[in-house]
Amino acid sequence: QVQVVESGGGLVQPGGSLRLSCAASGNIASIYTMGWYRQAPGKQRELVATITRAGSTNYKDFVKGRFTISRDNAKNTVYLQMDSLKPEDTAVYYCNAGVLIVTQGYRNVEVWGQGTLVTVSS
Repeated sequence: QVQVVESGGGLVQPGGSLRLSCAASGNIASIYTMGWYRQAPGKQRELVATITRAGSTNYKDFVKGRFTISRDNAKNTVYLQMDSLKPEDTAVYYCNAGVLIVTQGYRNVEVWGQGTLVTVSS
């Protein structure tokens, strides 16, 4: 019914930048808060940043000043611009979204992407 697909991960040197994208598609009436999470090897998944439909943002302290979350509501897409990357940013990054779907009526669902790997290493 709804799918989200991340892209933009890869290998980057410390201090470098990457831009992640996450596009949602399907029977979408509206998308509420969208966010990025990450999971490093051997660790639990953790929140990185969120953005509401109106554009209000929230960041975890460990990315403040380095990462920027944004969205394009017309494209059902959320972005994560990652600058000044550090080795400890290495993780699989997941997109999350709260979606109002249309399927024999309206229903709220939470969807996750499959993840995109970001590796920060020299």
